Amino acid sequence: MSEDCEDRAARISRSFEAQGLMRTLGARLAWVGEGEVHIAMPNSPAVSQQQGFVHAGAITSIVDSACGYAALSLAAPGFEVVSAEFKINLMRPAIGTHFLAVGKVQNAGRLLTVCSGEVRAFLSEDARDFKVVALMQATMVLVQAR
Repeated sequence: MSEDCEDRAARISRSFEAQGLMRTLGARLAWVGEGEVHIAMPNSPAVSQQQGFVHAGAITSIVDSACGYAALSLAAPGFEVVSAEFKINLMRPAIGTHFLAVGKVQNAGRLLTVCSGEVRAFLSEDARDFKVVALMQATMVLVQAR
């Protein structure tokens, strides 16, 4: 039995709100679809590294969460996901006014879900004015909800 869009978005939103790290980073859930989730994060001194770019840890965290929630969007009720592994390519310095992590399911199995993700750095409010700063390949594991 598939979950409707409203139930899926509500379940993911509740889970996202429970993550202290996303709050610490100033991240917010920007969009939830079937097999795809977007997480937005503003640039701020709190997420910078010593040279003024956004820290790789912040970039990795938002795209890991976007991939995880993309996997969760296809999971049956009563399940959660955890990251089993990921590979990230940081392709250029994370410079921008704000960032968008896009996580997409590539293959959903019985227990493992393979996702890809990218982080876009925006230089203005124009939605077309971005550069991809990171790419991720991730494997998520379905686990029984506690």
